[in-house]
Amino acid sequence: MRPPAPAVRRLAARLRRLPPSCGPVRLIGVDGHAGSGKSTFAGLLAEALGGAPVLHLDDIASHAELFAWSGRLLTEVIEPFGRGESAHYAPYDWREHRFGLPRPLPAAPVVLIEGVGAGRRALRPYLAFLLWLEMAPEQAWARGRARDGEEQREFWDGWVRAEAHHFSDDPSRPYAGLLVRQLGKGYEVLPGLRGDPAGHPDVTHREGPPAMW
Repeated sequence: MRPPAPAVRRLAARLRRLPPSCGPVRLIGVDGHAGSGKSTFAGLLAEALGGAPVLHLDDIASHAELFAWSGRLLTEVIEPFGRGESAHYAPYDWREHRFGLPRPLPAAPVVLIEGVGAGRRALRPYLAFLLWLEMAPEQAWARGRARDGEEQREFWDGWVRAEAHHFSDDPSRPYAGLLVRQLGKGYEVLPGLRGDPAGHPDVTHREGPPAMW
């Protein structure tokens, strides 16, 4: 992974200045369709934040609970953070179909929650900011299928239906402060429907040139 570009570092600095949203933690959600590049972007942002912890929702979901994991996340992560304590969650092994040993997640100044559903209504009250990876669902799903190969075709067929149902019932994009679109080289950052672009020097309005990360 290449070093974060200046725009990423400036965004990271702005996120650090946000007030805590969950105990002492500034929880930043990174949401978008499966295959849209959330993990890569979250990794770049975490590096710019000096190694901020990243909670991947792939570790929280399971075959039996693709999206019905809110209660477990609140109990294992949100409630300890609210008390100023480190969280502990059991990551799910998608090949073994079982949860592993508990893994610590420190109550750092900034923690990223990355994955489909990071901006769901059950989590939004605890988020300091929500980012949405802007990509058409069909394009994102095609990228995800190509990444995971033919052996995961059956899983992807079920996932697409489940994800479409989830976002129909509990959309995240309308609540994002910023929309992040991957370009050929870098990213374009646009104000979200609920975001205030004031103080965001890297926000690209649609009539202007893109901000390259």
